[in-house]
Amino acid sequence: MTGKRINLGPDKLKRFFITHLNRIYCAKLHLVNRLPEIADLAHFSDLQYAIIETTQEVKKQISRMHKIYAILDAGVAIESNRGLTGLIEDAFSAVKQQGADPELRDMSILFYMQNIESVEMTSFQVLQMAAVKLKDEKISLLLKENFEAARADRSLLMMVSAKYITSATSA
Repeated sequence: MTGKRINLGPDKLKRFFITHLNRIYCAKLHLVNRLPEIADLAHFSDLQYAIIETTQEVKKQISRMHKIYAILDAGVAIESNRGLTGLIEDAFSAVKQQGADPELRDMSILFYMQNIESVEMTSFQVLQMAAVKLKDEKISLLLKENFEAARADRSLLMMVSAKYITSATSA
């Protein structure tokens, strides 16, 4: 550390927190709207199941985020969010590029879904750290639950990936 004082008062921290909560919230809304389309593109039944499970978990995460907004007495700001939603759209585009090849399409779905879950996990972790300074245990708990759900989704997708790859036959 360079010895410079970090001035992150409660107002500044709350502004940071809400801004980044909005970003992940918008990405979650985008994801929950797009996941059924990807589930329809999945060839491997275990992958379809994992996507459906992920969709249900994302809906629960969104519900928890609504509770956080209420605790903070803040409204949801649906904003242009090219970062996380851009990542999601790039993933969906890459999946669709696989067109008629169901195996490559499934591999692309697995690859990108795990990338998205990793970004979500990291986002929730950073927000959890910031929440400690907000001094509200309920917010910290809700974020922890969202982090754990994202981690469980990523683990499920990892298991599906392992099963998919090990069951693949070499031609």
